Amino acid sequence: NDNFGIVNALMTTCHAYTNDQRVLDFPHEDARRARSAGINIIPTTTGAAKAIGLVVPELKGKFHGVAFRVPVADGSIIDLVANLSKDVTVEKVNDALREAAGGDRMGKYLAYTEDPIVSTDIIGDAHSSIVDGGMTMVLDNRMVKVVSWYDNEWGYSSRLIDLCVYVGKKLPVAVG
Repeated sequence: NDNFGIVNALMTTCHAYTNDQRVLDFPHEDARRARSAGINIIPTTTGAAKAIGLVVPELKGKFHGVAFRVPVADGSIIDLVANLSKDVTVEKVNDALREAAGGDRMGKYLAYTEDPIVSTDIIGDAHSSIVDGGMTMVLDNRMVKVVSWYDNEWGYSSRLIDLCVYVGKKLPVAVG
């Protein structure tokens, strides 16, 4: 958004199944999540699109998305398609993402690769997002597709640790 201005975006997450899902078909309040996680691709909702507006207020209401729970134990991917306010090329988008991943502000959270990776390659990676630069596409100069991987268990746990450290630093220190 800082470099090219996001007008609006649709995102699709292909998310490894979680403990909220069933191993076998079994009752659940969400009929789709009631189906066996290990053998089905399960369309469902995602809170990620709304969460973006909480983290980056200027993007509130500009994102919408869906999730597909897929039969892998770990390793997830986001497919983001955005309309931009400025003309771009694949190279410009990838350069901006690569630069952000190498910077002090985002380097702990964002990684960039052009290696032909798959879901198991990112298991244990603490980054919140690993941009797959080889998958970036641009259509008509202002529509961009960015694909990014994440370890939905380790990456999330890493952010919880960051939060605990942050809160711990804010607590008063007992003396004596």
